[in-house]
Amino acid sequence: MKALIVCCALIFGGLLANAQVTVFDETLFHHNDSLNQYDEWGKLHRSKDLNVTDEAPRYRYRWMYYFQHPDVLITKPAYVGALQVALQRDGYYCGPIDGVYGPDVSDAIAKLQKNYSMRVTGTLTDPVRRALHLP
Repeated sequence: MKALIVCCALIFGGLLANAQVTVFDETLFHHNDSLNQYDEWGKLHRSKDLNVTDEAPRYRYRWMYYFQHPDVLITKPAYVGALQVALQRDGYYCGPIDGVYGPDVSDAIAKLQKNYSMRVTGTLTDPVRRALHLP
């Protein structure tokens, strides 16, 4: 009986010694910005420079933005800043990233809507949010 226990311990110990250590994705344990743009392969890159809206209050989880109406979202400086960054990344917006939804942002959205063959309104809609990979 002791020989069986020793044999099992040696085999189990050998299996543990040869086992590979799995490295977990660090995004599970670090804070993520809920307004980062995502594409079909994961997160899009953020710039190394800080914008005025990077420290603005935001929801903790990305899915909370999906339940907000676009008219409410354009009043939140953090979301408008993420919208301006996404429009600037795609070449539609050239103004400052200040978190203010103004005529320049509306014109940039109208250009995006025209290029994506959407109905041109110049307002934030769900198809615009999907085209910019925003929640």
